[in-house]
Amino acid sequence: MEKWSLMTITVLLALTVRWAVSLGSYSGAGKPPMYGDYEAQRHWQEITYNLPLRQWYFNTSDNNLLYWGLDYPPLTAYHSLVCAFIARLINPDWVALHTSRGYESQPHKLFMRTTVFVADLLVYIPAVILYCSSLKETSAKKKASTCALCILLYPGLILIDHGHFQYPLSLGFALWGVLCLSHDWDLLGSVAFCLALNYKQMELYHSLPFFCYLLGKCFKKGLKGKGLVLLTKLAGTVVFSFAACWLPFGTDVEQIMQVLRRLFPIDRGLDRDKVANIWCSLSVLIKIKNIVSPQTQLKLSFAVTFLSLLPACIKLTVQPSLRGFKFALVSCALSFFLFSFQVHEKSILLVAVPVCLIINEIPFMATWFLLLSTFSMLPLLLKDGLLLPYAMTMPAFLAVCLASFSILDKTSAEDLQLKAFTLALRGYVSWFKSFPRIVRSGFFLSLSLMGVLSLLSAAVPPPQSLPDLFPVSVSIVSCLHFLLFLVYFNVVILWDSKNSKSQKKTS
Repeated sequence: MEKWSLMTITVLLALTVRWAVSLGSYSGAGKPPMYGDYEAQRHWQEITYNLPLRQWYFNTSDNNLLYWGLDYPPLTAYHSLVCAFIARLINPDWVALHTSRGYESQPHKLFMRTTVFVADLLVYIPAVILYCSSLKETSAKKKASTCALCILLYPGLILIDHGHFQYPLSLGFALWGVLCLSHDWDLLGSVAFCLALNYKQMELYHSLPFFCYLLGKCFKKGLKGKGLVLLTKLAGTVVFSFAACWLPFGTDVEQIMQVLRRLFPIDRGLDRDKVANIWCSLSVLIKIKNIVSPQTQLKLSFAVTFLSLLPACIKLTVQPSLRGFKFALVSCALSFFLFSFQVHEKSILLVAVPVCLIINEIPFMATWFLLLSTFSMLPLLLKDGLLLPYAMTMPAFLAVCLASFSILDKTSAEDLQLKAFTLALRGYVSWFKSFPRIVRSGFFLSLSLMGVLSLLSAAVPPPQSLPDLFPVSVSIVSCLHFLLFLVYFNVVILWDSKNSKSQKKTS
């Protein structure tokens, strides 16, 4: 009883913070002609309600794809249609064809914010609570609730979902997938992840760890016996789940091809503005998109992304474990963010949410990463008028993590899951003796740099000759951090594998 009372308080606190953030402005408010992501979500409701399904993804006189055309998979469209039916019952003007563009009113804002709250309450928050309650490491009542509190107070997701405006459904479904796999409900986990992937195509960031973990389990059971049966069931589940999601579009091949063209717009080029990945950072020195064609850019990004995530995927397939699966989710998603094609600032959330899942295992590094991931979106947050929520939620999150996990005391090589790695190198590198002090110093230096750049970005006008000085600085600093984190997570994954094998031999 006490456990659930603590969880109730945790959820209420998380909802209060979300509501406070949602009271402000939203993406693109009062800024015609495109307005922003809030208007995109509203416009999809307008389109899906008023037009036949065959026109949802096609450019027509009633559906100008240049004005927030649908570019997410079918489940997003179906969700928009459900919201549109409810909106139509309350006020038909909210989804009226053509005339509702840029609609802004307090009642409609309340309605839209409520739809995000409902998505949070029905999908994302329950997954977080059940995940934290099921962790063996957090069997104590207080630890389970504090772990859930840290995850639910992660600033990045709150600011984007309830400030910038988007729905947490794809990440929520992915969390349900992780939760199901942790209980060996492999088929249910596959269904949950298929729902995530059919809600947002960016869930491809997590697809390889899911695939490799389940394939590894099949290999482990033996592909001539139980493993083959499991593999057949998994394949059938995935095919059935995709077929169910795409069934309304399945009668016409051109429909399917048009949806796929909308989901993967190759012609837009390799990088987007001010994203903290390698391509945007390199563009300061060399404009890759001006040198090679979009097709070559796609091949280049695919090759680099594939090579960077290959070690973690091989390890997970050969030695499947839940712990390895969660770390691989982080490593592979970070590889996608840093090196893949057409990355958005918000895509860092696809890395951050898996990091939340291991905050109980590496609280210091997880807290550092989660703070950094929010900071990396600073140019977007400032553009949306979210400076005050950003300035309030970042210190609050750090304070909660300090109080919950005493993160500054968790900087030893063992606490950072680097014991085997440091033992292997201790004879060659003398400074490993002062490793915890070096890590803490790096953390404080990083926090100071984030604080200074945040203040400069918010309060100091950039030089006229360098109007993008601060956004570019934020992107480059964040990218350098992310590269170091990628190395760190891969070291943890690979050395854990070697250490496990050596322990098995010893035993």
